[in-house]
Amino acid sequence: MLSQSEKLSKLEEKKRILALPELERPRTVRLKFRKVGSLQYISHLDLQRTFMRVLTRACLPVWYTKGFNPHAKLVFSTPLSVGAQSEYEFLDLRIDREMSTEEIMKRLNRELTEELQITEAYLPKSDFSEIAWATYEIEICTEHASEALAEQMTKVLTTAPLLLTKRTKAGEKEIDIVPLIHEIKIRFNENDATIGISATLSATTGEFLNPEMLITALKRECSIMSGDPMKEWYTILRTSVMKADFTRFR
Repeated sequence: MLSQSEKLSKLEEKKRILALPELERPRTVRLKFRKVGSLQYISHLDLQRTFMRVLTRACLPVWYTKGFNPHAKLVFSTPLSVGAQSEYEFLDLRIDREMSTEEIMKRLNRELTEELQITEAYLPKSDFSEIAWATYEIEICTEHASEALAEQMTKVLTTAPLLLTKRTKAGEKEIDIVPLIHEIKIRFNENDATIGISATLSATTGEFLNPEMLITALKRECSIMSGDPMKEWYTILRTSVMKADFTRFR
């Protein structure tokens, strides 16, 4: 809870922001951010709520919609499932007063933690609809991890058809996930007896492949993660998103 002096300081800061030159029309600012550590377990809705509170605390000149229920319009890029970490997330917001992207980034990071940090802030020249691919690093600790298991996993994820049930807004449907995998490299790490996967997966709106589906397929086909649940685990980290020509999106 803020002290009385802190509340007064925030009030003065808000007054200063309201005195900034007003823009002729709202300006879109793109934030690139990381979401790692314990924050991998918060839902997308919780992430939205977190940013709404942070934007208020940071005293940013955020543009609000008009009408009966004014609210800040936040647009996130590709979905990230609960339990996955990312170094490459995007959020677009609008401001209605003059403020540099450098100051916006500084103000936000002052209110955030190391696990949720803004790594870039800039004026975008591209649209989220241009995102076509996402890259991931997956680490799996499972019983009987070996070079032979890594080879078996490679064969499973590169041999079509590999049918899985996908939940969509229209209901459930069965899809072949192999055509949605552009590239996959699976290796056995002798040092810690884990299996590492580097994957480039489809990330378009209509054909988004959740990396969790790779784990689901490997559980079914290779019986991974079927031993002691206290000793087995896996991690998923999104490392980039790209356009159709495989150039990095920003």
